[in-house]
Amino acid sequence: MSEKDANPIVQLPLVCTRGVIVFPDQDVIIDVGREKSTRAVDEAQEKFDSQVVLVAQRDLAVEAPEINDLYSFGTLCQIRHIRRMDGYLRVKFKGLQRVKLHTIINDDEMMSVTAEVMQDIEQDHLEEVALVRKIARQFEEIEAVSQNIPKEMINELAKGVSAARLSDQIAQIFPFSIEKRQTILETFGVNDRLILILQEMESEKELSVIENKINDKVKNRIEENQKEYYLREKMRAIKEELGDVAEADKDADEIRKRLDENPYPENIKKKVKEELSRYEMLPAASGETGVIKTYIDWVMDLPWWQESKDNENLQEASDVLDADHYGLEKVKERILEYLAVKQMTNSLRAPIICLVGPPGVGKTSLAKSVAKALNRKFVKISLGGVKDESEIRGHRRTYLGSMPGRFIQAMKKAGTINPVFLIDEIDKMASDYKGDPASAMLEVLDPEQNAMFSDHYIEETYDLSKVMFIATANYLENIPNALRDRLEIIELSSYTELEKIEIAKRHLVPKQMNENGLKSSQLKIEDDMISYLIRYYTRESGVRQLERVIATVCRKSVLAILKDGKRSIKVTKKLINTWLGHEKFEYGKREKKDQVGTVTGLAYTSFGGDVLQIEVTQFEGKGKLVITGQLGDVMKESASIAYDYVRANAKKFKIKPEVFDKTDVHIHVPEGAVPKDGPSAGVTLTTALVSLFTGTPVKADLAMTGEVTLRGNVLPIGGLKEKSMAAHRCGISTIVIPKANVKDLDDVPQAVKDAVTFIPAEKISQVLDAALVK
Repeated sequence: MSEKDANPIVQLPLVCTRGVIVFPDQDVIIDVGREKSTRAVDEAQEKFDSQVVLVAQRDLAVEAPEINDLYSFGTLCQIRHIRRMDGYLRVKFKGLQRVKLHTIINDDEMMSVTAEVMQDIEQDHLEEVALVRKIARQFEEIEAVSQNIPKEMINELAKGVSAARLSDQIAQIFPFSIEKRQTILETFGVNDRLILILQEMESEKELSVIENKINDKVKNRIEENQKEYYLREKMRAIKEELGDVAEADKDADEIRKRLDENPYPENIKKKVKEELSRYEMLPAASGETGVIKTYIDWVMDLPWWQESKDNENLQEASDVLDADHYGLEKVKERILEYLAVKQMTNSLRAPIICLVGPPGVGKTSLAKSVAKALNRKFVKISLGGVKDESEIRGHRRTYLGSMPGRFIQAMKKAGTINPVFLIDEIDKMASDYKGDPASAMLEVLDPEQNAMFSDHYIEETYDLSKVMFIATANYLENIPNALRDRLEIIELSSYTELEKIEIAKRHLVPKQMNENGLKSSQLKIEDDMISYLIRYYTRESGVRQLERVIATVCRKSVLAILKDGKRSIKVTKKLINTWLGHEKFEYGKREKKDQVGTVTGLAYTSFGGDVLQIEVTQFEGKGKLVITGQLGDVMKESASIAYDYVRANAKKFKIKPEVFDKTDVHIHVPEGAVPKDGPSAGVTLTTALVSLFTGTPVKADLAMTGEVTLRGNVLPIGGLKEKSMAAHRCGISTIVIPKANVKDLDDVPQAVKDAVTFIPAEKISQVLDAALVK
């Protein structure tokens, strides 16, 4: 290319624009506010004959653009007019020619550029004429469907201006995106620009058609709403003329307003509107209006979207749990695990936990603490004695006085979709001809199903998946297997005496003193007095009776302070005996001396562990076996197995075989009014029979537990922790346990393991070696 044909190079100040592209021969007014840009405008006026280069920046959000933030093509412009405003310049630019940016200088004062002035490229003339005609026809079509086309464009077409100017005029005024405008600016071929503009106009025409359709739909809907409003007003006027009560209309208006203002699910909105239409059509005196209104109120008062925010501070949650409960580490750890995983994943299906343990160990109060730690609403549902399936699923609306089930009622009470639900006494549900509530509970407590819980009254599915269910039970065996399979079982065992003392000091005594209006200076209960109350006035796994005893002491103290004028009371044994009467229980109740035919066994009851004396005696007879003490079938079988084992191994124990034919044997377990059953008395019965027939005494300070087989094997048992704590409480120093239960010693408190010797046994011979006095 010769020097004559080369594009001229200019060096001018540079102004960066946001969202504005100026085309040649077009006038544009721009507000210039950035310091470097205003300086560039002033510099152009003073030194560059009012000429400046305008270039658009790629990202509109960038406040101080660098070289890489700018497009590589811009426009050479003439400054026509400047109006100085407060803090910015309003400048009228006229586009002159396209320029290609070569070198940009960005210093502290302003930006300047070395740019090459680009010329339009003339292309095929016939194609150019055809394209202009096509554009003119497109304008006519677009004008028919769109109001966005400025009239000056139509005028420019009518003037017959050059194709190059026409393309720039359309690109400047037509509502193209910034990227499309930049593409047109960088296109030097006139025909190429016209083709690009044609493509965009085609898209605009399609959009205009769609917009018109949408506008028509909106217009039709507005007309329908106006028609509906007109008819409703007419119907209201007719009702008023007839003297019908207008309360229903007010209710309907309020319900519609609530539906519009709140984000109810679409299926609920549809259902309510259907019921509302029926409600409005019924006469005021109709009995069904009340039924429909009650149903609508229930559906709309349920929480569908309201959700409380969980406390995600793990340390704070841990502190709340520790402050409210002493011990119970497994449960606390499980709650913190749930919080931690939820925090890590931001979404987690709520667990369904079942706390199993004896009464009074804190199952219900622990659930309240969990709700407090999570910062959730707490709702309690007691299922003890519930035997009607409709209590869970609700009644059909066709029945008189029908209501939703307990879970939907509790959700309304909670007011959020993610409360903590305490399902109390889940092991005490009953069933009769009205249905089986335990089976209905399967859907509630199944994480795979409860997102679509179906209540007969509500009829629409309800999401229970965000609810944290905590169930409680005393006996795990009483929970149906199918239901138990859906629960995460956490067992809470009995408290040790040391734990009870700590619970009393930290919680029970301060609580009862506060409830009875006592100050800390007015009543003093030392640790040894709390221990005395625990040993001689309570016999329980939990602390319920202990709290009642402490409450009695507090009340007696208040009476003594007010009646006798005492300032401060220190609790002593003498005072306790005066206020509470004689000692209610014997602490350390065990045999005082070694005896023949009497063995101390260990039992697991609903109140925790307990010791059980088994007595065996013989007298002349015909070989009968008599069993008394209100024993269950399992214990009767254990007695038969023990008797037959001893008889089969008589020579081994040096017992004369004829003894079994000439004597009757009586096995008795004292406290005959209390039913007893369970698979852990086999070794105790066997030891008592061997002791009886051999005349060998059994050690008084030894207890045992385990089942025996006909071959003399000792089988494992359950509840070792509770049984060993009961033995320790009664002053037993040695416990014989099945060898298979050695692994369960990890759960036994250290205080018990320090005071008691555990002897593992695999065969009955090992039990006898440990138990019989040699």
